[in-house]
Amino acid sequence: MRKPLVAGNWKMHGLRADIVELVDGLNKADLPDDVEVAVFPPFIHVERVVGALSRSDIKVGAQDCAIQPGQGALTGEVSASQLRDLECKYVLVGHSERRLVLGESDQVICDKFVSAQSAQMIPVLCVGETREQREAGETFEVVREQLGAVIDALGVQSLVSAVVAYEPVWAIGTGLTATPDEAQAVHAEIRALLSGYSKDLAEEIRILYGGSVKATNAAELFGMPDIDGGLVGGASLNADEFSTICRAAGCK
Repeated sequence: MRKPLVAGNWKMHGLRADIVELVDGLNKADLPDDVEVAVFPPFIHVERVVGALSRSDIKVGAQDCAIQPGQGALTGEVSASQLRDLECKYVLVGHSERRLVLGESDQVICDKFVSAQSAQMIPVLCVGETREQREAGETFEVVREQLGAVIDALGVQSLVSAVVAYEPVWAIGTGLTATPDEAQAVHAEIRALLSGYSKDLAEEIRILYGGSVKATNAAELFGMPDIDGGLVGGASLNADEFSTICRAAGCK
C-alpha cells in the first residue's frame, strides 16, 4: 500500500515574517497520520524551517541541488551534501520552471538526480507537457521521454528511491487544472511504462499530481487510483488550505 505524500513547493516566496507565520500555522494544523507531508522552502529558509518543524512529522525538502554532490568551487550553488547536513529528506529535480525558464537539460537533471541520491536524499522527479504539446497530442510521448532520460542514463532501479511528480506545465500557476480523469490517464501511463521494467517498482513508486491543486479539487484528484498525493504550489503558502489538501489525501 502506497502511503500518500503531499508536498508543498513554496518556490521563491516568503520573507522571514511570512515563514514564521506559515510554519506556526503548520505546527498547529490538524494533519492526518496516514499521509506523509513535506514542505520545500527557498534555500535561505531551509534551516529555519527544519528547526521550527522539529517537533512535527512534517519533512523538509529542497527545491533544487547542484550537479556536484559534494562541497567545492561552484559559486552560488548548494550541494546535496550541504542540504542533507541541514536534514533535508527530499529534493525537487527537473521542475518545469527549471527546465523551461532556466534551460536545464536532461543531462543536468540526471546529474542532480544522482547528486540527491548520493547524499541519501529522495529526488522528486518532475515530468510534464506544455499546453502546445498537449494540444498536439504529445503528452504521453513527452512524459515517456523525460522519464526515459533518467532510466536510460541511470537504470530503472534508480527510481526505487525516488518519487515521480506529473505536473502539466499548462496547469502550473495558471488556475487551470487537469481533470481527475486526465491526470489519472497520465499517471496510469507512467505506471504502465515502469511496469514494463519492473512490476514491483511500478506498484510501489509514488506518483504525485502537481498543477493548481487546491482544497476544492484535491479530494477528487487524490481519489484516482494512480494518484498518490500532490505537489502543491500556491495553495501550500496557506497553512489552513494546505492542511485541508493533506487531509483530502488521507481519504483514499
